[in-house]
Order: sequence, then structure tokens, then C-alpha cells
Amino acid sequence: MTSHLDLDTLTLAHGAHGDPGQGMCLLEAVAYFAAEPFTDHPTCVSPVLGVFGRAWNDALDDTTRQRLRPYIPLMVGTAGDGHDVARAWLLTDWLARVCAPAFLHTAGLHAEAQRLEQGAPLTDAASAESLMDALKTARSESAAAWDATWAAAGDAAGDTAWAGDTAWAAAWAAAGDAAGAAAGAAAGAAAWDTAWAAAGAAAGDTAWAAAGAAAGAAAWAAAGAAAGAAARGALRPTVEALQETAFTLLDRMCRVGAAFSSRGVGR
Repeated sequence: MTSHLDLDTLTLAHGAHGDPGQGMCLLEAVAYFAAEPFTDHPTCVSPVLGVFGRAWNDALDDTTRQRLRPYIPLMVGTAGDGHDVARAWLLTDWLARVCAPAFLHTAGLHAEAQRLEQGAPLTDAASAESLMDALKTARSESAAAWDATWAAAGDAAGDTAWAGDTAWAAAWAAAGDAAGAAAGAAAGAAAWDTAWAAAGAAAGDTAWAAAGAAAGAAAWAAAGAAAGAAARGALRPTVEALQETAFTLLDRMCRVGAAFSSRGVGR
């Protein structure tokens, strides 16, 4: 049984709330829709979807967040459905073969990006092992690129690029959090945990490298806010494109029982 909730007029809000009158985030709306006690941890939702949904809700701007409303009924009943390991691999595959390559391209590391994009979809420990060398190389090269740009730009510009608007993080941090939770809650295998760690680290380092590359030119002219703004502006198209793939990811994770296959995410 579900309670009445008009998804067409609902406005999803950032963060957690004390009661529906204060607003609802995605998971609180799911709890309300499923007639559960008001909470952002409804028992009817897969723990992987729950972690991803809470983080992704808060990472999006107020307008884009409303695109999450159609997923409210899809999340109901996913708890204990036996598909969380598949969801965890979908997240890992997205981090490794979609998110990290997008930032690698932005940082100018095209060969490293293509090696990840052309790898086999990550669906199990064996497929993860086959991509591990490429992930490690991507992380190493992107970290070096960031270090080089930071050293050239100077402390002030580097600090601004690190501490500025975390727009790039909206495209991958939510998946990293959810995949990390799934390692304990769903997968539990050391091989999967290693694969996620490598994918998440590569995605994070490539994002920093792309931010550094974008900020580098402006840093020479004006340290501080100008460098941070340059990084954010240059990364915005990448972040927006990744947001689209993340909606596809969320859709596949909600429908994983019928839709999970070896095709990978966003392919």
C-alpha cells in the first residue's frame, strides 16, 4: 500500500528534514510514498540505492534535482531483492569506464581515457582484474598531471582549485559513496573492493587533474578566485554530461532485475 503523493507537483529539496512540512529529499519522498515512517532511510529501499540516492539528491542543483521524482516509485520494494551485487558492479563500471575517462579527456590524457573506455564492462571480479592495470595507469598519470599543474600555478591558485565549487564532485562522489557502502552491504569480496577502490581513486585523481589543467592558464594571470572560476567553467560541460549518464545509471540500478546485462553503463 502506498500513500498519496503527487509526483507532478512535488518539489524535492536538499538535505534531511524533520517532517514533510519542512520538505522532502528523494529518500524521504520514497518513505512517504510507501507509507513508511518519515525518514531518509526507508526500509523498502536497497541500501545501495539509498546511499546513492541521498548523495545524488544533495549533489544536484534545485532544478535538476526534480528529475529524480520519477524514480520514487521505482525504488519501492528494492530492499532484499537480491540485486545489490549487480548494482555495485554497475556503479563500479560507471566510475571506471564512464566517469574517469570523461575527466581524463578533459585533462588531455586521451590515451589513458580510451584504454578505460574500451575495456570490458565490469560485472565481476575477473572483468575488474582485466581493467586493473589501465585503472592504475590512469590514476598515476592523472595524479602526475595535477601535481605538475599545481606546482606551476602556485600555492594560491592550487588551493583555490581544490577548495572551490565542487561541481565536478557531483558527477562521481555519489557513486563512490554508494559503491563503498555496497562493498560491505552487498558484495563483500576482496576483489570487488579492490576494483571499486581503484576505480574511485582513478575517477577522483582524474577530476583533480582536469581541474588543475583548467585552472592553470588563469593562475598565471590572477591567482585565487579567477583560477577556481576557470576550473569550474571548463569542467562544467563534463559535469553536465556525466550527470546525464548518472541518471541512466540510476535508472538501470532501479530496474536491475530486468535490465542488468554485460553492456556496461551508458553504452
